[in-house]
Amino acid sequence: MIKNNYIYHSKNLIMRNISPKILIVLFAIMLFNSCKKEDAPSPKPPVAKADNMEILQLPKDSLTLTGTGSGENKIVDFSWSQVSGPNVAIIVSPSASSTIVRGLTSGDYIFQFSVIDEKGLTGVDTVAVKVTPSSEITLSLQPANNTQEMALAGNTFSVDLSDPLSTELPLAGWTFNGDIYDTRGLIKFDLTAIPSNAIIVSAKFSIFSHPKPLNGDKVHANFGSDNAFLIQMVTSNWIPAQTNWTHQPTTTTSGQVELPVTSQPFLDLPDIDVSNLISEMVSSNQNYGFMMRIKNEVKYNSRIFCSSKFADASKHPKLVVVYKLN
Repeated sequence: MIKNNYIYHSKNLIMRNISPKILIVLFAIMLFNSCKKEDAPSPKPPVAKADNMEILQLPKDSLTLTGTGSGENKIVDFSWSQVSGPNVAIIVSPSASSTIVRGLTSGDYIFQFSVIDEKGLTGVDTVAVKVTPSSEITLSLQPANNTQEMALAGNTFSVDLSDPLSTELPLAGWTFNGDIYDTRGLIKFDLTAIPSNAIIVSAKFSIFSHPKPLNGDKVHANFGSDNAFLIQMVTSNWIPAQTNWTHQPTTTTSGQVELPVTSQPFLDLPDIDVSNLISEMVSSNQNYGFMMRIKNEVKYNSRIFCSSKFADASKHPKLVVVYKLN
């Protein structure tokens, strides 16, 4: 009985010594702990999935990248961006799941694909793109004042009006002081950069109508109803200073290119396919150039083109050769 009374009185003593403020704090803690619930699990972000590594070879400079997104919530937005690369590529549709990327150059790129769900959570993935150099080599030639170029003009009666400095390459059958005469164009491009064992993929020759012709009717570059013309491979060496109507280089009809009649007074001819002629010149290591002439050299037919001496450089004869090393 004495022991129990001692415990009772001790508890009362302790309770009397605890301040009301501490009791309030203790009560609040007990109440909070009794009401506390387990935390709800955090929502999971969506999962973005981009293509595997892509490999592209020039001259092709574009490809399509595709990504997908999945997760607990609805996907509401996509985003493509470039992380790294040798240049800034063009992402055509950056807010679509699939986009074309173009303007790529040789090197390694990283593109990032992001998805956003309706809760605003984001998932990210990346795709690597490797762009390798082209196996094809392009040689573009459009020289000014080409010394291997001249206008031939004359007839079988020893009339010679040839000019290595002419601003035009005239192809015509015409008359001069009552005499019938013909004009032709000779031109040679420097192909020494192309190895003899190269494979010619394509060769395109471009020529442009002379706006103020010095031959023909001297008004229109193209005249006549029979003005189709030929581009032939020259088969013997020639030096402009020693070449004239009487002393012309030889040509061959093998592989010659024929351009049809035109009634248009002026007509530029870009990208004439001369691949067979260039292939023969390269493989034989005998480049003597082209001769251009009216197919049927009868009077009053003409096709007059600008030479490399013409003032406007954009109208100089041009040759673009694409080749591969064998």
